[in-house]
Amino acid sequence: MARRREFDREAALESALLAFWRHGYEATSIAELTAAMGIRPPSLYAAFGDKRRLFEEAVRRYQETYGAFTTRALAEEPTGRGAIERVLREAAAEYASTEHPGGCMVITAAVNCGPESAEVEELLRRFRTEARAAFKARIDDDVAAGRLPAGTDTAGLATFYAATIQGMSTQSRDGASYEDLLAIAALAMSAWPATGEAVTTT
Repeated sequence: MARRREFDREAALESALLAFWRHGYEATSIAELTAAMGIRPPSLYAAFGDKRRLFEEAVRRYQETYGAFTTRALAEEPTGRGAIERVLREAAAEYASTEHPGGCMVITAAVNCGPESAEVEELLRRFRTEARAAFKARIDDDVAAGRLPAGTDTAGLATFYAATIQGMSTQSRDGASYEDLLAIAALAMSAWPATGEAVTTT
C-alpha cells in the first residue's frame, strides 16, 4: 500500500513557483527548492519528478494565476487596441506588486541559462511566441473591422508591444515603480496608429 503524501502539494508547488520566479531556473537548486517547499528531496521527486518537470508545472501554474491577466484582457476587450492597452496597464500593476517577485516569470526565469537548460529556454520562448501571436490576432481584428488601415504591419506592431512588455518586466526587476511602468505603457500606446495611418516596418 502506497504511503499517503504528508504535505500539501499545491502549497509546495506555489512555493516552488515563487523560488523559480525570484531566482530563475538554473540558479534555484534542489536544496533551495526543498527548503522553500518544506519537503525532503525524495518527496519532491516522488510528487513532481525532476527539477525540470517541477519547473514546467510551476510555469503552467503561473500562467493560470499571476500571468492570467494577459489572456483575460485579450479575450474580454471588444477592440484590439483596448485589449493591448489593458494588458500593458495590468502588467504595470502585476509586475510592480510587492506581494510576489517582480516582473514576469515567463520572461525572467530562463535568463542566462546554459546549454543544459535548452529545453527550459524553449518552453518559455514558446509561451512568449504564443503571446505575441495572440497580440497580432487582436490587432488583426482591428484591421478587419476598419479600426486600423489595411496596410498596417500587424506582426511588427505585435512585436513592438511584446517587446514593451518584456522591457517593463526588466524595469520592474530593476526597481521601477507602478507609476514608472504605467508611464511606459502610456508612451507605448501613443505609438498606436490613427485610423488613417498605416504602420509598416519596411
